[in-house]
Amino acid sequence: MFKWLVVRPILYLFYQERIYGAENVSLTDNLIVVSNHASDFDPLIVGSCMGRPVAFMAKEELFKIPVLSQAITAFGAYPVKRGAGDRAAIRSAIASINQGWATGIFLQGTRTLDGRVTEPKLGAAMIAAKTQAPFLPVSIWGTEKILPKGARFPKLFQPVTVRIGDLIAPPPSSDRATLEAYSQKCADAINALHALGR
Repeated sequence: MFKWLVVRPILYLFYQERIYGAENVSLTDNLIVVSNHASDFDPLIVGSCMGRPVAFMAKEELFKIPVLSQAITAFGAYPVKRGAGDRAAIRSAIASINQGWATGIFLQGTRTLDGRVTEPKLGAAMIAAKTQAPFLPVSIWGTEKILPKGARFPKLFQPVTVRIGDLIAPPPSSDRATLEAYSQKCADAINALHALGR
């Protein structure tokens, strides 16, 4: 209800949102949605484009912000401590996948100024190796202009484009070299989608 009554109308009316590749989203199978990240609104935007519930890792500070906290919680987000190997968050992600949820992870773990993934973290690949859930690469274009780092209020009428790529098979093992290779493969797929622009 929150997605269809609040998020979708706002994105359509105020951000002229375009979505490409929605047919690539599996509505029933296990899934790890990996995306770039440029705005605190990215979880709401990606989650609203999937056609199924997506549980997102989100930095714990966001759960202290009124309204935003309630919104991301409604979307199934759970807190993760930045800069620490948060085993609880990893367990939560694995549990959500085992329960049939899609799980969303921002591949770099933090926002970047231009929306590109430059330093992919290994968490998504680790979860994929343990659950054998495939990756779904997603690019969000334009959100860095909605709420840039340091901004207090979101800007309206900034165009947003979401591109959903093809599934990427999970890593066959969890050794570090394999996890790094698959993390980079996901980053390359996301950046290629992002480069397509509007």
